[in-house]
Order: sequence, then structure tokens, then C-alpha cells
Amino acid sequence: MSAIASEEATLVAVPRARRRLGAAGLRPYLYILPVVASLGFWIYWPLLRTFFLGFYTWNLLPTTPRVWVGLGNYARVVGLQEMGIALRNTLIYVVGMLPLSVALPLGIALLTQNLGARARGVYRALIFMPMLMAPVVVATIWDWMLDPTGGLVDSLLHAVFGLGPVYWLNSQTWAIWVITAIAGWKVVGFAVLIFAAALTGVSREYLEAAAVDGAAAWQRTWHIVVPLILPSILLVVMLTVLLSAQWTFPLINVMTQGGPVNATTNIYFELWQFGFQSYNVGWASAAAVLLFLGFGVIAWGFTALMNRVAYRDS
Repeated sequence: MSAIASEEATLVAVPRARRRLGAAGLRPYLYILPVVASLGFWIYWPLLRTFFLGFYTWNLLPTTPRVWVGLGNYARVVGLQEMGIALRNTLIYVVGMLPLSVALPLGIALLTQNLGARARGVYRALIFMPMLMAPVVVATIWDWMLDPTGGLVDSLLHAVFGLGPVYWLNSQTWAIWVITAIAGWKVVGFAVLIFAAALTGVSREYLEAAAVDGAAAWQRTWHIVVPLILPSILLVVMLTVLLSAQWTFPLINVMTQGGPVNATTNIYFELWQFGFQSYNVGWASAAAVLLFLGFGVIAWGFTALMNRVAYRDS
């Protein structure tokens, strides 16, 4: 009888143990459930809705029916002359911002890495301050400073060089470079902090060994430091390529509205015009899906490149 009772107790205990193990296995997933739910609600659900609306013509009014057009919106968006101009300008923004978001911050980080802790903290706070300012506020301040009838920039140019008023934002030549320079000035501090953090992970032993072998400072930087922080450099390059249009959008919206004559527009501004000025949600959704796919391919390419060519200090 005792053997039978023991066997029955074992049979009862096994499911209980399995239930406890199952509950313990689910516990980590319960911790991340709020984050997953937030991502699904705020990112993936709008993305699916955008993909769905790209097949319809609709003006955002609840009383207006959606009309199925299939791939017609995609064909129209791709064939628009305005989109070609926006893509060209976006490429100009990317190329123009790379020196300001990669080369200049890398130089600053390298030159200031040996500063004392207090001085380093002060300069990092000062250089990061523009990144903390709201883009609309930055655009408004620079719009005032670049005013040709008494702005600070033109007043200084007249006082120092005797130059007359320069219509920076009304010039088809200068306007896009002004927007690029302001956006680059705003993100310099962000890139400097990324490079400074990467430099703290470079072992001093490599640099000391190279110095003993007679390597000059620039040789140690080029052949040791740069390869070791290459993942961070490629990360900033990828962010610049992917986000230049997003960084410049609020400046364009406040300062130039895409003008003069579409000289400063970009792909984000065109998408915004489709959706909130023309009220053509189908075109806006189709353009957004195309941008998502294009930037996804670029991000995948950069990720593969970082995994393939980047050196890592083991």
C-alpha cells in the first residue's frame, strides 16, 4: 500500500512541478510584455495601417469613402518630378552633413580626449547644448539671425567685410547649404559624445607599444585608434544617411517651406505635403512605404558592412 501511495503522490507532484516550471518560464516574457505591446501599438500597427492605406485614395475625412487604386499611388509617386527633386536634395543634405556629423566631431573627440575630467565635462556640456534645443526654436533663432535687413550674421559681415545684405534663405544656391550647416551644427555634439565614448574603450597599451616602436602620433591614430573605433564611425555615418532628411525637415518647414522653387525640399517634406497640405493620404502612405523599404535596405547594408570590416578589440 505504501508503494502505491508513494507512486500516486509522485504522479500528483509531477504536474505541479511542470506547472511551476511553466510559470517560471513565462515570467521573463511578462516583464517585457509592456514594451512589446507599446512597440506594437505605436510602431508596427501604424506601419501596417500605412501599408494598407497606400492602396487607396482618401482625403482623411471620415465621411469620405476610401477608393481602391491598387499600386496606382506607388506609380504616381515614383513618377512625380517633385519626388526626383526631393531625392536629389536629400542626397545633397547627406553629403553636406557627413563632414559636420563625422569628420568634425571625430577630430574634436581626438583632440580633447586627454583633457582633464572637469574641462572635458564642461566642453561636452557646451557642445551638446544645441542638440537639446527644440528644432523649431533653433529654426526661429537662425531665421532671425539670417535676416538680411538687420540680422546678426549680415550685420557682422557688413561691419567686418563691408558686404551688403545677403538673402541667404531666398537664394536657390545658398538656402540648401544654410539648412545643411544649421542641421550639422545641431548634431555635432551628439556625434562627439559617441566618438568620445568609443575612445574610452581603446586600450592604452596598444598606443604605448606603438610609441615605443617609434610610431608618430598621427600613425598611432590612423593605424590603431581609427580601426578600433570603426564600428562607431560607421554607426554615425549610417545615422547621418538615414536621418539627415529627418534632421533637416523642421528647419525646412519653419525657414523655407521647401523653397525657393523647391531648392530646399526633401523627401520628408514632400511626404508631409502629400498628407497634410494636399490631403492625399494614399500618396503620403505610398511614399512612406517606399522610404521605409529604401532606408531598411540601406540600414541592412550598413549593418552587414560593420560586421564585415570593423575591427574589434578582444
